[in-house]
Parts: sequence; structure tokens; C-alpha cells
Amino acid sequence: MHQQIRILVVEDDPNVSTVLTARLENLNYQVCGTAETGLEAISAVYRYHPDLVTMDILLKGEMNGIEAAAKIADGSDVPVIFMTCLSDQRIFERAIKTHPYGYIIKPYDINELRSAIEIAVVKHKADKERETLIARLQKALQEVKTLSGLLPICASCKKIRKTDSTWQPIEDYIASHSNADFTHGICPECAHRLYPELYRHRG
Repeated sequence: MHQQIRILVVEDDPNVSTVLTARLENLNYQVCGTAETGLEAISAVYRYHPDLVTMDILLKGEMNGIEAAAKIADGSDVPVIFMTCLSDQRIFERAIKTHPYGYIIKPYDINELRSAIEIAVVKHKADKERETLIARLQKALQEVKTLSGLLPICASCKKIRKTDSTWQPIEDYIASHSNADFTHGICPECAHRLYPELYRHRG
């Protein structure tokens, strides 16, 4: 069973908010909170930790929905879907700069609303997975780069001294700090030194 998606509804008209909340709940989403102003929306994000925010652009107070979404993005990666009766191109361009996960023009179709939410949730999950992969790759790259610095190596046994002052065989050290694998052989110089009788008979 999939976890129910929790949605914060930001809408300054109580009647519209009530209708939207009912529609979302009929679609089996959980409305975890509502807000009428930009400041309330910002506070509600940290209070309820929603999976998604539906954001009206025209809000009560001095802060509109676009400004509220930008403030939310500064401290959270929760996906935002703008919902507005405004079709002005300049408003749309301002909204796009906040990198929303959707933009719905009112009045909207119920299927359009559901599709926008599902796409936003899937896209947000994919973005998070990509960020995690990038972080892992960056960490791996940093570990590989450590091999380009000075390595404290024993002049006798060739073990590497690690940061915790323990000593590790050079093969193990390189394998744990890179993608390199080892295959063992023996060079001619060592072969003559270790097995002189073998080469004496051949000579």
C-alpha cells in the first residue's frame, strides 16, 4: 500500500480552500494543513512537513505566492504547484524562476489536478534520487583524488599509514580508495632473486 501523499493548501479564499481540500481528499490525498498568507505558508511547511504544496499566487498580505515559494525553496525542497486564475505571461515567467513542479490555471479539471500532483511527486522523487547519486559520485571522486597526495608508506613492508595511524597493505588501501583491482604476478628481477636455481638450470 502506497503512503498517502500529504498536501499543504495555500489559498487566501476560504471557500476555494474548502472546495480544493474536499477534492484532494476525494482523490485520497491527505490535506495536512492550510494557509491564507505567504508567512503562514512558510511557517506551515516547517510545521507539517508536507510532501507537496499547492500555492495560490494572489494571497492576503504583502507577500504573494511566488515570493512565498521562493522563501520556502531557500530552506526546503518540498515541491510546489502554483494554482492561479492569472494567465499573464509576466506572472508565469516570474513563477517559473522559482522552479515549480506544476502550474495550473483556474478553473481546473479534477483530472488535471490529480495528474499535476502525481507528476510532481514522481519528478521530485527522481530529483532526490539523482541528488543522492551525484553526492555518492562526488564522494567517490574525492576518495580517488586522495591518492594524488602524499602517501605515508613503510619503506620496508610498503604498508600505507591511514589517518587513524593504523597501517594497511597497499593493495587494500588502493582498492578501498579507487575502483582498481589487483592481479598478482612476479617481475623478472624478483623471479631471479627468489628462484635462482630455476634460472641457473635454464642458463
